[in-house]
Amino acid sequence: MRLLVEPEFDGRRLDHFLVARVPHMSRARAKRFVAEGWVRVNGRRARKARLLRTGDLVSLQRTPPPVDFAARPSGAVTLTVLYEDAHCVVVDKPAGVPTHPLRPDETGTVASALVHRYPEMASVGYRRREPGILHRLDTGTSGVLLAARTAAAFETLRALLRAGRIDKRYQLLCDGHAPAPEVVSFPLARRDAQRVRACRDAAEAARLGGQDARTELVRATPVGPYSFVEARASSARRHQVRVHLAAIGHPLLGDLLYGGPAVAGLERHALHASSLAFEAPWASVEVAAPLAADLAAILAREPR
Repeated sequence: MRLLVEPEFDGRRLDHFLVARVPHMSRARAKRFVAEGWVRVNGRRARKARLLRTGDLVSLQRTPPPVDFAARPSGAVTLTVLYEDAHCVVVDKPAGVPTHPLRPDETGTVASALVHRYPEMASVGYRRREPGILHRLDTGTSGVLLAARTAAAFETLRALLRAGRIDKRYQLLCDGHAPAPEVVSFPLARRDAQRVRACRDAAEAARLGGQDARTELVRATPVGPYSFVEARASSARRHQVRVHLAAIGHPLLGDLLYGGPAVAGLERHALHASSLAFEAPWASVEVAAPLAADLAAILAREPR
């Protein structure tokens, strides 16, 4: 894409120009595109804050995909259904499989598998690319994932989730011997495009826009130099469990993003969404997913 800077943008910043002229371009995307070298001004790389002049030529080597798009139905990912009724479904997401697509042509996701099996979900949810999905799991996280099959069920379950009335539990392996029972409640703020940080005090939380977060460490069992932990986080924010464990000095095994140790045979962070339970108008639901094989293998080989 090639764009000529018109007089109305004379003296404006490059990132502001990109947001105004490029479809689906947000401030965050503009910053990332410039930092990654996808944007040129008069054939040269430029900083996001560069002031443009009339007649400058801005070129993009790639353009951003739509912010939202329909998840394409696909049977490429096999769904392991743990529970289903006319209102909702709970599946066991494998580690390594994304919850939803990032590109319109991406199909190897839980979202594509859900809309393939339950086409009525296509018009349900927060966004079209997340059909029916109530909460996301990181690509590297395995375990239970809840989705609604109808708009009415989605609204009911979203209200339960916001009220903390869906009991979501996790199993994890972390470095060192973690304390339990224990509550970790550092507010969380975005650190950069990839990472989240734990705010250590109210001033830091206010400065960075930290959001309240609470992770309860229910129990911890020593496993050699590690701990096998059951945690509860009913309204988990992005990377919450991972960041909270790292913040108290016990990063998850394999979680290189947050300082966790590499472990032979583990190609992801050691986090498994183990169960969820809630009372809905139509049913009392309690579902558990067996511990993923790679995490079970570590437990089996480490001394208790």
